[in-house]
Amino acid sequence: MTRIAILGGGSWGTALSIVLSRSHKTHELSLWMRDPALAYAVSKSRVNEVYLPACSIPAAVAITSDLANALANAHIIVGAMPSAYARTVYSRALPFIQKTAPVFVSATKGLEPSTHLRITEVLSQVLAGKFSPAPTVAVLSGPSFALEAARGDPTAVVVASQSQELAEKAHSVERVADYIQAEFAGPSFRLYTNDDVVGVELAGAMKNVMAIAAGACQGLGLGTNAIAALITRGLAEMARLAFALGARAETLSGLAGLGDLVLTCTGSLSRNRQLGVELGKGRALVEIVASTRMVAEGVGTAGALLALASEHQIELPITTQVNAILHHGKSPRDAMEEIMGRPQKRE
Repeated sequence: MTRIAILGGGSWGTALSIVLSRSHKTHELSLWMRDPALAYAVSKSRVNEVYLPACSIPAAVAITSDLANALANAHIIVGAMPSAYARTVYSRALPFIQKTAPVFVSATKGLEPSTHLRITEVLSQVLAGKFSPAPTVAVLSGPSFALEAARGDPTAVVVASQSQELAEKAHSVERVADYIQAEFAGPSFRLYTNDDVVGVELAGAMKNVMAIAAGACQGLGLGTNAIAALITRGLAEMARLAFALGARAETLSGLAGLGDLVLTCTGSLSRNRQLGVELGKGRALVEIVASTRMVAEGVGTAGALLALASEHQIELPITTQVNAILHHGKSPRDAMEEIMGRPQKRE
């Protein structure tokens, strides 16, 4: 039986523990939470009232704040922590990861703010030197609100890995993405495979910034014309950077790109969109962030994307304005006017 450890007890990590308990294959599941008090409370009530209320966690999911217990004999390790904490969590986990090198699945949608690295790059740095050959790493992304996935609404995502073979772990030569697809698939959870890790990971990070912009349009009362334009031009902006870094066009037009972008920019459950709405209404970022324990990944990712784009001489006008709103005190209305005032150009 495959043992799966999920690192991160926020809304998505909690939802994944519920989703994977319904998979076609039977698993041993553990859910690690950083906060011991929260882990204890959730283990007793079987509901994560802080991050995913009203969703019952099956009794078969072991909930713990002890990394050694969570990771013991794990075949698959799923990272569902915020991007800013990924390096710390993986570093803390390192002593408890078995030497046979499990498969890692990153379900974090963001870039490391301080280094602008993708999370699989962060993971590779943390794991370097302990394993030979290097562990297998995959990315899980796509349009997937935690609440909807947890309650069993039909959800389709992408699992991407550049590694082609998984011989020792599956006792046969098998593509890594196919292995995760088979292990994770369930009645209402459908996975498509992909080998464009860069495209899937960057799309998952960039769409959060676009969602903040879309929310700001909503908060300003600018109408659906503006939001439709924002989504369309946002996808073009995402594609420019992704292509420069080697991503494929079909990835940006697929679930990880367009699918997740549309969901996050329009869905009422989007944290990044809701943060943008509040910014558009005139609330200060510090006030919005202080009012919730949820993490809006776009806040830390905007600057990281601009640094990455600068290295490759790529222009990101929407991301630039979002970053100015978030970190330089620019008003959302002034940012929108600047976007609309840019020189006319060919699409």
